[in-house]
Amino acid sequence: MHSIDFFVRIQGTLACFTRPEFSTERVSYDLITPSAARGVLEAVLWKPAIRWEVRQIALLKPVSYARFKRNEVNTRLSTQNALAEARGSKPMPDFFADEDRAQRNTVALRNVDYGIVTRFHMTPRAGAADNVRKFEEMFERRLQKGQQHYQPCLGCREFPAFVEPWDGTGALENESRMLGWMLHDIAFGTLRGKEIANQPRFFPAELRRGIVDVPAWEDATPANPEALRV
Repeated sequence: MHSIDFFVRIQGTLACFTRPEFSTERVSYDLITPSAARGVLEAVLWKPAIRWEVRQIALLKPVSYARFKRNEVNTRLSTQNALAEARGSKPMPDFFADEDRAQRNTVALRNVDYGIVTRFHMTPRAGAADNVRKFEEMFERRLQKGQQHYQPCLGCREFPAFVEPWDGTGALENESRMLGWMLHDIAFGTLRGKEIANQPRFFPAELRRGIVDVPAWEDATPANPEALRV
């Protein structure tokens, strides 16, 4: 069971939807990915009872790039250390960013403007009092009023997104090209052998007359990003 289609406009001055094959030096996809769009929608409305599905992405402004360097750290937070600290079994080791800093290039997007066609599905976690119309009205009200659970972002926390209703017009019809393999979304908690891992899924993205049609989650391809390197 799913909702009606919603038309949502997402804008921002900077965005970076990092391609996994360039994870050391950040290089953005040309367009927002379905997973990033889902994150923006969840900032407006997230409930355990619903799951967002992005169906189309429309390009409303030409793609424009911005290149700059940023200070980042080389080391990621250890999940095992964090879990040990949370359980009280072992304190987190000290970390000093000044001793682990590196300058990295970023190829980001400038002045982005997208139209998103989306809907949600009810999940097995829906309760007896939950129904589609209830959440449709909730989302419409929150979108109109600009209400959000947290500040939505465009790929990185420092790139805020601005969200509003979209009238479904303005796609750049002169923009058509292949975009290559694009991240669809991530299956969190997938079992890999006896271990729990996150599994990315990809799809061959094509921009046709300013619109990318996003396949259903079931039709996306589970893949190792290394295998998609061209």
